[in-house]
Amino acid sequence: MFRTIGKKYQETALVKLIIVGLLLGILIAVVAPAAVPVVSVLGDLFVRALKGVAPILVFVLVMNALAQKSADAGSAMKPIVRLYVFATFCASLVAVAFSFAFPTMLRLAAADAELAPPSGIIEVLHNLILSVVDNPIHALASANYIGILAWAVLAGAALHSAGDGTKAMLADFARTVTKIVQWVIRFAPFGIMGLVANAIGTSGLSALIDYLYIIAVLLGAFFTVALVMNPLIVYLHIHRNPYPLVWTTLKESGLYAFFTRSSAANIPVNLSLCKRLGLNEDTYSISIPLGATINMSGAAITIAVLSLAAAHTLGISVDLPTALLLCIVATVGACGASGVAGGSLLLIPVACASFGIGNDIAMQVVGIGFIIGVIQDSCETALNSSSDVLFTATAEFAERAKEGKLTDGDLVVHNK
Repeated sequence: MFRTIGKKYQETALVKLIIVGLLLGILIAVVAPAAVPVVSVLGDLFVRALKGVAPILVFVLVMNALAQKSADAGSAMKPIVRLYVFATFCASLVAVAFSFAFPTMLRLAAADAELAPPSGIIEVLHNLILSVVDNPIHALASANYIGILAWAVLAGAALHSAGDGTKAMLADFARTVTKIVQWVIRFAPFGIMGLVANAIGTSGLSALIDYLYIIAVLLGAFFTVALVMNPLIVYLHIHRNPYPLVWTTLKESGLYAFFTRSSAANIPVNLSLCKRLGLNEDTYSISIPLGATINMSGAAITIAVLSLAAAHTLGISVDLPTALLLCIVATVGACGASGVAGGSLLLIPVACASFGIGNDIAMQVVGIGFIIGVIQDSCETALNSSSDVLFTATAEFAERAKEGKLTDGDLVVHNK
């Protein structure tokens, strides 16, 4: 009986199982709230397992890819990085446009004295650069992906001239770690059931009522970027209907990221999706962990919208040059958000400084960000993480389109 159930589970599309897990999580939170603490353990296990295996997976895959890399692997990264930075800047423009169209007033509360934001954009860049030379063991233990990438690149370059036996052993190790990740991902329906039950059972939505307007502005910007701006960028590169690829990345990557609320935890999911899209492993094994660090459209939106909300609340008039400066600050700050404890929210004081807003007021805005984080952070992470795969695929598909080798079937994943 158990063997039959297990076989049926393996044969069922993972997305269908996740939907079942989501519905069960909601049902448990509503009907049996006493069971939420028990079920939530499954969610904690799932996220912890993904976060635990992701640093090792990134280090091994990048090192292996560079050890066996082809000559054009480095050049393939350039268009992806350009897409990452350009899309993040465009997202900040969308956020500013929404903030001007729908100006938001906040009811500022007491600040949390324990939070320590960076003092300025220079400190953000300083922390980002120092992350590159972090101790490799500490980088792996603390999930510092900038440091992990740096050491993996050095190790891979050094192993490029190694013997065939060493390279074969490294490839076997990469396949082994990948297999472990596949097992973890298969646990996703149970993990998401626990995460949903915990979110609804312990937090609920009552605390968000006072902030519905700012949430609506954020969601409007998130969805505009995900469903309008990003598809337009993709279309301009591949000259085909972008929505099959957009829906694929949102469904296969964004759904996980929404519930885990961690770009780092979603790296194994994105690597698996890139493989199923038939992308070049030498490229995506580097671009995906890099995207989890610098491709932060959602973070740029959060920084810009909440900073302008503070300005509107204080009656500060924001002119066009200042708004453009905010876009640049939000873009650079978003790229450094993953290296700062607290993520994008702690970059808000840096952006507020563009308007002359003091740290005390800015930290009150950060406090509001944490209150709405159950929705804001979930949507932000879903946008950030799904676009990592979207732009990695776009860069490769653009090259195929130039050569006349791109088909409509390349833009979707066919689940087993």
